[in-house]
Amino acid sequence: MTHFEALRGASIAFDLDGTLVDTAPDLVRALNESIARFGLDPVPVDDVRAMVGRGARALIVRAFDRAGAVLEPDMAESALSHFLMTYGADIAAHSRPFAGVEAALDVLAASGARLSVCTNKPSALARQLMEALDLTGRFERITGPEDAPAKKPDPSHLLTAAGEGDAGRFIALVGDSEPDALAAQGAGAASVLFSGGYSEKPVSTLGADRLFDHFDDLPAMLAELAAGRRPA
Repeated sequence: MTHFEALRGASIAFDLDGTLVDTAPDLVRALNESIARFGLDPVPVDDVRAMVGRGARALIVRAFDRAGAVLEPDMAESALSHFLMTYGADIAAHSRPFAGVEAALDVLAASGARLSVCTNKPSALARQLMEALDLTGRFERITGPEDAPAKKPDPSHLLTAAGEGDAGRFIALVGDSEPDALAAQGAGAASVLFSGGYSEKPVSTLGADRLFDHFDDLPAMLAELAAGRRPA
């Protein structure tokens, strides 16, 4: 079989923030509007990129820690509420798919792969963002943390996103950070990590099966992995 034929029936799940879509510009916009109400200086977007994976509450906590400010519980709830309102009101003002994403998805779909999204972003926001960027129809399902028994790095999140299928099918998670690598490893799936994402740790230290710098390289990389894990 050719490499691309190895992808027929494969389940390829994608992380969302920092993998499919560069969401940091809108996240930092919402964060800075939320913390400005408490007199904090804006957080640079490059600082936010390494903070995204742990959720909105963690972003707010880190912003206060960065400023050396005390975050009382009622302040945290107020900031979180304002963040979610601000972010959701214009979720894709500046967020865009990373270069080459749509073309890579086209190749994978044409090869017969089954595509899904596996994200720790709240499900409603994930679906709203995907719809705003006209990406929803490219995927069989969008699986947020509320849609699975547990969120990444728990492997059940990936297995839920991958859906049912033949027991011997190839499963891979394309992501950008440690929760993605751990979820794939726990599920016995391949992990392919994007070097241009939002990882707190260097992606080269996370034990992924493959790393990639541009989405142009992704389909062939996944095909090679699939061919190596299936009988010819």
